[in-house]
Amino acid sequence: MIFNTFERTVAWRYLRSKKAEGFVSVIAGFSFAGIMLGVATLIIVMSVMNGFRQELFSRILGLGGHMNVYSQAGQLYDYQDITKMISDIPGVKYVSPTIEGQTLLTHQGSAMGVMVRGISQADFAVRDILYNGIRAGDIENFRGFKIAIGSVLAQKLRVSVGDKVTLISPVLRSTPLGTQTTQRSFEVGLIFDVEMYEYNSGFVFMPLPAAQKFFQYKEGVGSIEVFLSEPEKLDDIRRRIEIELDGRAGVYDWRDMNKSFFSALEVERNVMFLILSLIILVAAFNIISSMIMLVKDKGHDIAIMRTMGATRGNMMRIFMLTGASIGFIGTIIGALLGITFALNIETIKDILEGLTGASLWDAEIRFLSEIPAQIDWNEVVTVIGMALFLSVFATIYPAWRAARLDPVEALRYE
Repeated sequence: MIFNTFERTVAWRYLRSKKAEGFVSVIAGFSFAGIMLGVATLIIVMSVMNGFRQELFSRILGLGGHMNVYSQAGQLYDYQDITKMISDIPGVKYVSPTIEGQTLLTHQGSAMGVMVRGISQADFAVRDILYNGIRAGDIENFRGFKIAIGSVLAQKLRVSVGDKVTLISPVLRSTPLGTQTTQRSFEVGLIFDVEMYEYNSGFVFMPLPAAQKFFQYKEGVGSIEVFLSEPEKLDDIRRRIEIELDGRAGVYDWRDMNKSFFSALEVERNVMFLILSLIILVAAFNIISSMIMLVKDKGHDIAIMRTMGATRGNMMRIFMLTGASIGFIGTIIGALLGITFALNIETIKDILEGLTGASLWDAEIRFLSEIPAQIDWNEVVTVIGMALFLSVFATIYPAWRAARLDPVEALRYE
């Protein structure tokens, strides 16, 4: 729609406030603020939810693999042959024989339940999240009966590299004195921080040979974690692995392990988008209200312009431009505000925490140690497009009313 100079001039004149039109301007101001805050809030919240989802994906998959191969009869005794076979499949990055089990960790009277995961030193080194997350100690310490624990767990138990801790396994063993639980002293070889509270506070990594002895696995392992170089081909690679295994072992992937969790995240994301979109919708209704009041207030002006030769089309475009300008400006400023906020959200959080003295992001509750934010530009375009559409749509009825106004009726009582 092309607006001529006359239409732009009149529309701009109606956007400027006069004392007699103060109430109309107040409503228009609320419409502008509503559109701006609605767009900014929607972009910020969706960016944080995208970042939260992406961070969980990357950390869970970086620590646990895309797929797991497990024995349906207990332990995998021929895991070395299976490991070599899976490694040769295109799209597989590397494989990691693993033993996992729950234990009780004690140190100087303090005790905590932890998940122990046994992997080789080489597998520890190739997991970038773990290797890059080493905060104390060295990868060379991850051998023998030296273990790696999370930073939060180390802080709670007040242990550091070189300290001894005791692990108690629920696996029972027979002794001359009867059946007893398995317990053993381990040295803390290194401390890691993967910026995920659940792992930092509840996971212990142990060298695979030590885990085999501790959990009484002899020469077997619990499962084989499979990491992919092409995650988008997960289904094809899984079928290939299942064909190669030919029933010797079962296969499940990360979607099976975290299905309910990520389904809940997706539902929450969609519901939040719908709820926050209502802010923009309410602001659009405010545009309708302010434009209807403006049309009523400017009835005399409309009648004069019509008698001077202005067409109904001119009137409709003038009021559409007036109302849409409020939404357009609000949308652009809101988008810039939301994008800026999302890109600097961690800095803004630190500033607000410094001013209020309150914790705005509890890692213990939200799993991650920092607020993640990842802007999806397709979503940003969708939000902007939706706001602009509603802004234009909201002006159609008031503009139509202005165009249909009869000049004779408007001037009759003047």
